[in-house]
Amino acid sequence: MAGAAGGTSAGAGPVSAARDTGDGGVLLVVEQLRRAVPGGIGTYARGLLQGLATLAGGDGALPPVTLLASRPPATPDPLAAFGLPVMASALPGPLLTRAWDRGLLRTPGRFAVVHALSLAVPPTGKSAEVVTVHDLAWRAVPDAYPRRGRRWHDKALGRALRRASHFVVPSAAVAGDLVSAGAPSGAVTVVPHGSDHLPAPDHAAAGALLERLGVGGEFLLSVGTLEPRKNLTRLFDAYADARGALPGPWPLVVVGPTGWGARTPSRDGIVFAGPVGDGTLASLYERARLLAYVPLQEGFGLPPLEAMRAGTPVVASPLPSTGDAALEVDPARVDEIAGAIVRLATDDALRARHAAAGRAHAARLTWSAAAGAHVAVWASLA
Repeated sequence: MAGAAGGTSAGAGPVSAARDTGDGGVLLVVEQLRRAVPGGIGTYARGLLQGLATLAGGDGALPPVTLLASRPPATPDPLAAFGLPVMASALPGPLLTRAWDRGLLRTPGRFAVVHALSLAVPPTGKSAEVVTVHDLAWRAVPDAYPRRGRRWHDKALGRALRRASHFVVPSAAVAGDLVSAGAPSGAVTVVPHGSDHLPAPDHAAAGALLERLGVGGEFLLSVGTLEPRKNLTRLFDAYADARGALPGPWPLVVVGPTGWGARTPSRDGIVFAGPVGDGTLASLYERARLLAYVPLQEGFGLPPLEAMRAGTPVVASPLPSTGDAALEVDPARVDEIAGAIVRLATDDALRARHAAAGRAHAARLTWSAAAGAHVAVWASLA
């Protein structure tokens, strides 16, 4: 679409925009995609935009969609890749979200619907507002969050409950938590995430990475931000207990950026890969003996679904994303996690059953279906 032209929206501060009114359209707040580590919310935002692009290529009529985010980086704007108009504030992300929090800036233009894809929710004026709430885990496991983060999430949730006309959540469990927090049950729609967002595996890049890490042959995999909620201390303890029962010295490769909190002490055989590109991640999923993912609390859980799509069996906490396709464990039980790792790594019949069930489950969850459900919510409010 056409490139952005400079402009100013009343009450919104300086904004560069490809469209200056948005009459009848949808404004998607995608500020998470400006973050250095977009995380799971960033994956959701990209998947939704991918699904909308798929729908736009079909016969169905879609509303015009514009993206809203903070000041773009000096390097090429990553939002340009989606082929949608972008309204970019002149403010950097921290200042923009702070202004939203304080009610100092409203969304620019006149849109029928404004959809915030996280709890960074701007005031919208007369537009209907939709907010995606990914989880309320900071309330369920407060010790797994920094105090400042808990305070911000509580205040942000309160603002969303006051401002939003409707909520989108990834699972029935989150819907129940949100209704308990004060959302009307009729204003909450469950839309599971898709599984088809990763590109084709980049086997060359993954092979080079594993060689640099000194990993050859079979390995186990864990994926996610390194932070307390991911329960890595228990996972690493379980791996240490399981390692002697594995057929070989199979390392546990840990993929993901460092989050908040003290680094979890490592054990023999644990290899930290750091963040990797999507093609590399897709290849690691295909190569891994299994994925072990045992967070304390999760609103959905994308890594197990990504692994299942690749045909990799999964050991996991009870999660909304896995259906009945994972080998489930109690995340508080180190012995149970260790036993499941050994069984799924060594029992070929069990592996085959979980791999087949995982593939079938993941195939049912697509971003085009998720995008269609979002469009239906917008149409009901427009």
